[in-house]
Amino acid sequence: MPHDPYRALYLHLPFCVKRCAYCDFATAAVPADSPEIDAYVEDLCLQIRRKAKEGELGAVETVYLGGGTPSHVGLARLSMLLYTLSLSMHLTPEVECTMEANPESLDGRMVRDVWALGVNRLSLGVQSFDDAVLRTLGRAHTADDARRAVEAAQTRFENVSVDVMCGIPGQSEASFEESVREAVRLGVTHVSVYPLTIEPHTPFDAAVLAGDMEEPDDDVEAAHMQVAARVLEEAGFARYEVASYARPGFECRHNTAYWTGKPYLGLGRSAATMTQNAERRMRVQDGQVTDDLDARQMAAEDLMLGMRMARGVACAQVEAAAALLPEAAAAFAELEEAGLVVRKGGRFCPTERGWLCGNELYGRLYDLAP
Repeated sequence: MPHDPYRALYLHLPFCVKRCAYCDFATAAVPADSPEIDAYVEDLCLQIRRKAKEGELGAVETVYLGGGTPSHVGLARLSMLLYTLSLSMHLTPEVECTMEANPESLDGRMVRDVWALGVNRLSLGVQSFDDAVLRTLGRAHTADDARRAVEAAQTRFENVSVDVMCGIPGQSEASFEESVREAVRLGVTHVSVYPLTIEPHTPFDAAVLAGDMEEPDDDVEAAHMQVAARVLEEAGFARYEVASYARPGFECRHNTAYWTGKPYLGLGRSAATMTQNAERRMRVQDGQVTDDLDARQMAAEDLMLGMRMARGVACAQVEAAAALLPEAAAAFAELEEAGLVVRKGGRFCPTERGWLCGNELYGRLYDLAP
């Protein structure tokens, strides 16, 4: 049976000026003038052309250039990539096209040129506006660099997002709150808030194992997430996804595609692709199948992923899923009784406690079809 058309396209650019101490992504610190980057981008352009000829890009609604640090590869390579993209699909203003950038490699000229080539959303990896916290993370930019990057982005882009991180060793609640407030003052339209996690085989992991750094405290991270919710909601942002807040109309459509079961194509090193039809859902990464779900598992996953969104899942979806998952209604009743979900307007929606106890919420739904 053929697969449903891809609705989202992810392009991975796995290069950075340096690797941060917490990072376990498929990235490498490579000089910006390295021939390795030239060869990689040329191959990525060939992959885009090939997929276009195969008819795989005709229904794409969102594009995301992620990394790594896409801005690190430089304007000439980005121009080639975006030009190839515009020749290979309908890169119209209706297609959300996001590019990630870091403050140390974004300037006014890059902003103007990528905007002219079809990018209409910039996502800036800021993490903090506190220089001491940035040094702890091993970031390559300062707080002033981050402010300048946001201001440069806003010379062309209305849709500007920043990432901020909480639960960092040595980061006070006051420092974190001030970073969130600075993002609001700068006038961004979207903020993603991520608690620090210690990933295996990173410098932070080694420091924790050596006793040189304390593990992040779950209670501190939860308190920080509550601070972010209060500050951002008071400023007119709505929390539409477990980690993301947006002004009305500026929700990230690409990220939403992941949580709503839309098929996506990933191109580049370690990029994941999800294909599906009515009977099967598969994820493939680097030629290896990482997930192979049948209809029952798809239904359970759709319920679980839907609860990452503030809008949750429709009661009708739960009733339909019950044909494959007899325990679905009982599971939602249990979650409601535990205060992790609430029923409103014909939908089951996550409560704040549900988001803070995500492992319990998502695990219960995923276990409907292990």
